[in-house]
Amino acid sequence: MAWVESIQKAIEYVENNLLEEVTIDSIAKQANVSSFHFQRTFTVLTDITVGEYIRRRRLTLAGEELLNTDTKIIDIAYKYGYHTPEAFSKAFRRQHKITPSEMRKNKGKLQSYNSLVIQVTLKGAEPMKYSVIEKEAFQVVGVKREFSSVAMEENVAGIPEFWEEVNQNGTSDLLFQLNDGIVNGVLGVCGEITEAQKKANVFDYWVATSYAGELPEGMHSMIIPASKWAVFEVHGPMPSAMQNAWKRIFSEWFPSTGYEQAGTPEFELYTDEDPNHPDLYSEIWIPIK
Repeated sequence: MAWVESIQKAIEYVENNLLEEVTIDSIAKQANVSSFHFQRTFTVLTDITVGEYIRRRRLTLAGEELLNTDTKIIDIAYKYGYHTPEAFSKAFRRQHKITPSEMRKNKGKLQSYNSLVIQVTLKGAEPMKYSVIEKEAFQVVGVKREFSSVAMEENVAGIPEFWEEVNQNGTSDLLFQLNDGIVNGVLGVCGEITEAQKKANVFDYWVATSYAGELPEGMHSMIIPASKWAVFEVHGPMPSAMQNAWKRIFSEWFPSTGYEQAGTPEFELYTDEDPNHPDLYSEIWIPIK
């Protein structure tokens, strides 16, 4: 249960510092994981980003203060991180559907978001099929694109668009042909994050395949380090089956096993079958410790 406790510790850190300028890095340190892995885990579990959670909580507290105190609206705006009354009013209206002035006059209801508490749900009706294997380092080749590690909601659309592009321009067909069988399929890889990318809050997402030969023109290569892997079977059409599998891994499997993410690149493995087929087989590979 240490995994759950570390995530909860990070949430409590956010709650204790809602009036401060906190960074994803400082939050992730509370959970002893990288900022990328914390943000991704948080978004999978809650369907919102860390930044959105902080915004919702601040505006919830601001609304309560408008109702229960005589503090000036402009002072409440500054207190909760808004530099102008206009910016505060716009954000407040987006969440609560009324203006701060209307809330002060009791002309509406608060759209309240409470502090998150991580709860583990252990389900036996739908078993998760997985194996734990060890594999030596191997090379992958493919194409990559940079995405935000903070605005995860943008990636929900951006990464599928990237896949659609490589499927249409023949890149994925070439990758299937190049595959050397070390890991049999085309991979969606979250690559290693450089120090410069950490500062810019971005990461590289690869569409690649295992291949140790000469680098094809226009492609890049990366070494996936030797690791112990948890390999999960995924059955069903994309993208819903993959999204559901990730949610179950983070909400059920990690809390109940004692394993932790190793922090090195993880990937999704796809076959050349119809992605809309109800029995499509795919895999999720997560390096663990």
